[in-house]
Amino acid sequence: MRNLHNFLIVFLLIISLQVFSQGSPNYDGGIKVTLNEDGKKYIRIISWAQVQASYNDQVADNASNTSFNLRRARILMYAQLNSKFLILTHFGLNNLNSSNMTPLGKGEASQLFFHDVWIQYQIAKNHTVGAGLHYFNGISRLNNQSTLNFLTLDNNRQSWATLGLSDQFFRHVGVFFKGNFEKLQYRLAINDAIINGLDTRTPVNNGSAVYGGTRLLGTKKAGKTFAGYFDYHFLDQESNLLPFKVGSYLGEKRIFNLGFGFFAHPNGAVFADNLGNVAGENVSIFALDAFYDAPLSDNGSSITAYAVYQNNNYGKNYLYNAYGTGSMIYSHLGYTLPGDTSKTRFQPYVSFANNSYDAIQDNRNILGIGTNAYFNGHNSKLTLEYQRQKFGVSTLNTLTLQAMIYL
Repeated sequence: MRNLHNFLIVFLLIISLQVFSQGSPNYDGGIKVTLNEDGKKYIRIISWAQVQASYNDQVADNASNTSFNLRRARILMYAQLNSKFLILTHFGLNNLNSSNMTPLGKGEASQLFFHDVWIQYQIAKNHTVGAGLHYFNGISRLNNQSTLNFLTLDNNRQSWATLGLSDQFFRHVGVFFKGNFEKLQYRLAINDAIINGLDTRTPVNNGSAVYGGTRLLGTKKAGKTFAGYFDYHFLDQESNLLPFKVGSYLGEKRIFNLGFGFFAHPNGAVFADNLGNVAGENVSIFALDAFYDAPLSDNGSSITAYAVYQNNNYGKNYLYNAYGTGSMIYSHLGYTLPGDTSKTRFQPYVSFANNSYDAIQDNRNILGIGTNAYFNGHNSKLTLEYQRQKFGVSTLNTLTLQAMIYL
């Protein structure tokens, strides 16, 4: 408790220094290189970093309860020479800390890698086709979430439902289609499934399914995945230029969307019968969600609300790390306190997730309570979050402070 007490004191000191310091200039488009006089030909560069300090009550006897983590360090660039085509490149690293650093920085965790590289062409007004290593995912808004503007400290982990099972860090290599029919936006994708996924287990006779269809059955039978997400925009229309969904607009827009999404991987999982004969099982995930973000008055206050129901079918009694055949209900709610929008703003929030699994009786329940301190919108903010995760007899309490800047 002494460490937790000291942690809170440090956070409050940081907040007090920031509140009474001079505000940074308003963000105005970031680093943008225009290539013609009217600015329609340009190259845009975005850079961001998220650094965390955490207190964890479940550690080994010889381990410290507090730790530091470079959660994300990224650079994203995209260029548009006209409205017909665009190229995007996104690279960086994630979760660099004392447990995976190496003396000379040559370890796997220290290496930059491509998160996204894709090209896209406009084939008709409001309709585009693209290909490459991309993030036009299906299932839900959270499975297409931007890491720049979370409401909560981070995304709901179980919403990134195919991470490492069929994709590389939420991205597939394939072709996608996106666009809108008036207020209905859509994104569809056909992709190759990763062969060397996280689930390297061998199926046990008459046991649970293993997510290894591409590896064990071959790419001809289990090599393709299909995904889509559709959302109807009742109020303001969100941008569909890039796939990254905004977490909170802080009342800058009036958004109310209802969405439906899916992910399908024929023969993505495998099951072994009593004799050891292996057969494919179809993986299918779908979700229904709703997102609302709007100002409450002209005093700077706003509300952000989100809810999703997700049904997960990874095969018979599948359970592996964060994934499992069953269902998930998740919601979060944030309130931006009244105040001058050009000065420091605060946004307390709460989140809750309930994950049920066919393989076991225990549910995984995750409660998050936190607050954002915005010094220049999402471009400069601090987030403090307490999370309590209960799964069976295990209870994990974590307190995390995260600092983020992006330009």
